[in-house]
Amino acid sequence: MKKLKDMILRFYQNDVIRYVFFGGCTTLVNLVCFFVLRKCGLELNIANLISIITAILFAYVVNSRFVFQDKCETLRDHFRPFCKFISARLVTMVIEVGGVWLLVEVCKMNDMVGKFITQFIVLALNYIFSKFFVFTTGKK
Repeated sequence: MKKLKDMILRFYQNDVIRYVFFGGCTTLVNLVCFFVLRKCGLELNIANLISIITAILFAYVVNSRFVFQDKCETLRDHFRPFCKFISARLVTMVIEVGGVWLLVEVCKMNDMVGKFITQFIVLALNYIFSKFFVFTTGKK
Protein backbone atom coordinates (compact mmCIF):
# COMPACT_ATOMS: atom_id res chain seq x y z
CA MET A 1 0.00 0.00 0.00
CA LYS A 2 2.87 2.37 0.82
CA LYS A 3 4.47 1.67 -2.59
CA LEU A 4 1.22 2.57 -4.34
CA LYS A 5 0.94 5.77 -2.32
CA ASP A 6 4.57 6.69 -3.12
CA MET A 7 4.01 5.99 -6.81
CA ILE A 8 0.89 8.19 -6.88
CA LEU A 9 2.74 11.01 -5.09
CA ARG A 10 5.62 10.76 -7.58
CA PHE A 11 3.20 10.99 -10.49
CA TYR A 12 1.40 13.92 -8.88
CA GLN A 13 4.68 15.84 -8.65
CA ASN A 14 4.94 15.90 -12.46
CA ASP A 15 2.94 18.79 -13.97
CA VAL A 16 2.65 17.01 -17.35
CA ILE A 17 0.96 14.02 -15.72
CA ARG A 18 -1.31 16.32 -13.70
CA TYR A 19 -2.14 18.24 -16.88
CA VAL A 20 -2.97 15.06 -18.80
CA PHE A 21 -5.25 13.89 -15.97
CA PHE A 22 -7.06 17.21 -15.52
CA GLY A 23 -6.97 17.82 -19.27
CA GLY A 24 -8.79 14.52 -19.62
CA CYS A 25 -11.33 15.70 -17.06
CA THR A 26 -11.74 18.98 -18.97
CA THR A 27 -12.15 17.08 -22.24
CA LEU A 28 -14.78 14.90 -20.56
CA VAL A 29 -16.65 18.01 -19.37
CA ASN A 30 -16.47 19.39 -22.92
CA LEU A 31 -17.62 16.17 -24.62
CA VAL A 32 -20.43 15.37 -22.15
CA CYS A 33 -21.75 18.93 -22.32
CA PHE A 34 -21.60 18.83 -26.14
CA PHE A 35 -23.35 15.45 -26.26
CA VAL A 36 -26.15 16.55 -23.91
CA LEU A 37 -26.69 19.83 -25.77
CA ARG A 38 -26.82 18.07 -29.15
CA LYS A 39 -29.27 15.48 -27.77
CA CYS A 40 -31.41 18.42 -26.56
CA GLY A 41 -31.55 19.62 -30.16
CA LEU A 42 -29.12 22.54 -30.08
CA GLU A 43 -27.50 23.48 -33.37
CA LEU A 44 -23.93 22.17 -33.88
CA ASN A 45 -22.00 25.45 -33.47
CA ILE A 46 -24.05 26.70 -30.51
CA ALA A 47 -23.69 23.39 -28.67
CA ASN A 48 -19.97 23.43 -29.46
CA LEU A 49 -19.47 26.99 -28.16
CA ILE A 50 -21.40 26.38 -24.94
CA SER A 51 -19.49 23.15 -24.25
CA ILE A 52 -16.16 24.88 -24.90
CA ILE A 53 -16.97 27.81 -22.60
CA THR A 54 -18.03 25.40 -19.84
CA ALA A 55 -14.80 23.44 -20.26
CA ILE A 56 -12.69 26.63 -20.26
CA LEU A 57 -14.10 27.75 -16.91
CA PHE A 58 -13.59 24.29 -15.43
CA ALA A 59 -10.05 24.15 -16.86
CA TYR A 60 -9.02 27.49 -15.35
CA VAL A 61 -9.94 26.35 -11.86
CA VAL A 62 -8.22 22.95 -12.02
CA ASN A 63 -5.16 24.18 -13.92
CA SER A 64 -4.59 27.11 -11.58
CA ARG A 65 -5.10 25.12 -8.40
CA PHE A 66 -3.94 21.59 -9.14
CA VAL A 67 -1.83 21.44 -12.30
CA PHE A 68 0.41 24.50 -12.24
CA GLN A 69 -0.23 25.31 -8.58
CA ASP A 70 -0.28 29.04 -9.26
CA LYS A 71 0.42 31.14 -6.18
CA CYS A 72 -2.53 33.53 -6.54
CA GLU A 73 -3.84 34.31 -3.07
CA THR A 74 -6.59 36.85 -3.76
CA LEU A 75 -9.25 37.32 -6.39
CA ARG A 76 -7.24 40.27 -7.67
CA ASP A 77 -4.18 38.00 -8.09
CA HIS A 78 -6.26 35.80 -10.40
CA PHE A 79 -7.28 38.65 -12.72
CA ARG A 80 -4.17 38.73 -14.92
CA PRO A 81 -3.69 34.95 -15.25
CA PHE A 82 -7.43 34.53 -15.92
CA CYS A 83 -7.30 37.13 -18.72
CA LYS A 84 -4.23 35.44 -20.23
CA PHE A 85 -5.90 32.04 -19.86
CA ILE A 86 -9.06 33.23 -21.62
CA SER A 87 -6.97 34.83 -24.39
CA ALA A 88 -5.05 31.61 -24.99
CA ARG A 89 -8.23 29.53 -24.86
CA LEU A 90 -9.93 31.83 -27.37
CA VAL A 91 -7.14 30.99 -29.82
CA THR A 92 -7.61 27.26 -29.32
CA MET A 93 -11.40 27.69 -29.35
CA VAL A 94 -11.17 29.09 -32.88
CA ILE A 95 -9.08 26.07 -33.86
CA GLU A 96 -11.57 23.73 -32.19
CA VAL A 97 -14.70 25.32 -33.66
CA GLY A 98 -13.11 25.45 -37.11
CA GLY A 99 -11.83 21.90 -36.82
CA VAL A 100 -15.18 20.49 -35.72
CA TRP A 101 -16.99 22.40 -38.46
CA LEU A 102 -14.48 21.20 -41.08
CA LEU A 103 -14.63 17.56 -39.98
CA VAL A 104 -18.42 17.43 -39.55
CA GLU A 105 -19.77 19.71 -42.28
CA VAL A 106 -17.10 19.38 -44.98
CA CYS A 107 -15.69 15.89 -44.37
CA LYS A 108 -19.10 14.53 -43.30
CA MET A 109 -17.71 12.90 -40.16
CA ASN A 110 -19.89 12.00 -37.17
CA ASP A 111 -20.12 15.06 -34.89
CA MET A 112 -18.83 13.26 -31.77
CA VAL A 113 -15.90 11.75 -33.70
CA GLY A 114 -14.99 15.16 -35.16
CA LYS A 115 -15.21 16.76 -31.72
CA PHE A 116 -13.04 14.03 -30.21
CA ILE A 117 -10.33 14.31 -32.88
CA THR A 118 -9.94 18.07 -32.40
CA GLN A 119 -9.37 17.54 -28.68
CA PHE A 120 -5.84 16.16 -29.22
CA ILE A 121 -4.60 19.29 -30.98
CA VAL A 122 -6.35 21.57 -28.51
CA LEU A 123 -4.99 19.65 -25.49
CA ALA A 124 -1.37 20.02 -26.66
CA LEU A 125 -1.71 23.72 -27.50
CA ASN A 126 -3.48 24.48 -24.21
CA TYR A 127 -0.66 22.86 -22.22
CA ILE A 128 1.98 24.94 -24.00
CA PHE A 129 0.03 28.18 -23.53
CA SER A 130 -0.77 27.44 -19.87
CA LYS A 131 2.73 26.40 -18.85
CA PHE A 132 4.69 29.16 -20.57
CA PHE A 133 2.24 32.05 -20.86
CA VAL A 134 -0.52 31.86 -18.26
CA PHE A 135 0.44 30.24 -14.97
CA THR A 136 3.67 32.00 -14.11
CA THR A 137 2.76 33.66 -10.78
CA GLY A 138 5.24 32.78 -8.06
CA LYS A 139 7.56 30.96 -10.43
CA LYS A 140 11.23 31.79 -10.96
